[in-house]
Amino acid sequence: MWEPLYSKSGDVEAGRGVLYPMMLEPPELRWAFIRKVYSILAVQLLCTVAMAAVVVSVRPIANFFVTTSAGLGVYIFIVILPFIVLCPLYSYYQKHPVNFILLGLFTVSLSMAIGIICAFTSGLVILEAAILTAVVVVSLTVYTFWAASRGKDFSFLGPFLFSSVIALVVFGLIQMLFPMGRITTMIYGCVAALIFSAYIVYDTDNLIKRYSYDEYIWAAVSLYLDIINLFQMLVLVFRASES
Repeated sequence: MWEPLYSKSGDVEAGRGVLYPMMLEPPELRWAFIRKVYSILAVQLLCTVAMAAVVVSVRPIANFFVTTSAGLGVYIFIVILPFIVLCPLYSYYQKHPVNFILLGLFTVSLSMAIGIICAFTSGLVILEAAILTAVVVVSLTVYTFWAASRGKDFSFLGPFLFSSVIALVVFGLIQMLFPMGRITTMIYGCVAALIFSAYIVYDTDNLIKRYSYDEYIWAAVSLYLDIINLFQMLVLVFRASES
């Protein structure tokens, strides 16, 4: 996937559209792949916003999950469902139309879970977290494309990010069993937000250089999870700061 940025004749136009130095694949194919991934991601985010808006505005939906035992069971199922769907999605992400059906189920279930969180969070916190998430995502995406064009590579982040997420999950379970207070929650949310910000850089770099053309579903899912997790951690931080 590498070719010289400029032709031997020194024609600058020969390098137009090249994403990173020494790129071998045709740039137009990689750009088409990137546009496809971001189109899918945009639909996922719009679905999340629409679903969250419905849950927040129609109060009986949100109240159902906290006032009845059946609602609690449904809520637990909705929270677990995206992780269940990821397993077959990983196996069938290349098989059309099964991949899009599973992707839709994954997005809708996770959007519903986000909507329930938003329904019991103040509007100011949601607005602050949404604006900051948008700014961070756009800034890091632009930076990663710029850095890649200068020959920077972020693949080294993979092992560190994986171990960091494991630590976050373990600490989160400890926090649930033995709550450590508002300050600890804020620190946890800030650290988690930094980790998922780094994941945006890592997954965007993979999108530019390493994902194959038939991995568009998995590429979109990876970026979607990064953005959703970043938003949730920012909500956690702002909500703790309000307490």
